[in-house]
Amino acid sequence: MNTRPYLLAAAIALCGAASGSIQAAPVAAHAMAAMAASDQAPAAPKLHAALRALWHGHVVHTRDYALAVHAHDAGRAKAAADAVVANAKQLADAVAGFYGKPAGERMLQLLAGHWGGVKALTDARAADDAGAQRRAMDDLDANVAAIAKFLSGANPNLPENAVQGLLAAHVAHHATQIQQIMAGDTKGEQATWAAMQRHMNVIADALADAIARQFPAKAG
Repeated sequence: MNTRPYLLAAAIALCGAASGSIQAAPVAAHAMAAMAASDQAPAAPKLHAALRALWHGHVVHTRDYALAVHAHDAGRAKAAADAVVANAKQLADAVAGFYGKPAGERMLQLLAGHWGGVKALTDARAADDAGAQRRAMDDLDANVAAIAKFLSGANPNLPENAVQGLLAAHVAHHATQIQQIMAGDTKGEQATWAAMQRHMNVIADALADAIARQFPAKAG
């Protein structure tokens, strides 16, 4: 399956629509152009499907958390937060399956940092705490760079700038969605949610392609 043209077009379109403190569009457009210029990766449909399901799970549960916080439903919020953590463990296990247990543990730490930033941003936006929102975005910025460095170091088919651009766009989607949920902007949030889900496919496919190139026998 040749996903390269789709990845490039989708990343440029989605990142251009995202908003937040991270300037995602120029970075992601350049990064995805670099990835699209590489050779076609071996097809790995099962890996693609598995990673898509896991990354979709992440945004489903983080959205559930924001909706629960907006509704002042502490029980739903806790259940959603627990689901985010369980999903992160599954993503970390997927990494460990290819790169070993230490890499999986590191990935879990990084995903915990991402969730910590998203949760803090959600709570701060609900409380209308501008200072806490800025701090959360700063933490998310740093986490994006750390995840990009880690994944690029593990897989030579993942240019650091490319991964950083993809994740920056993802964080921008989180920021936009949280703002819209807390403002009661249902129509705007639905548009962001649709774009966010499509972007999960972009991230998952880019990672699956890179892993399949690095481990063609294992990923197939």
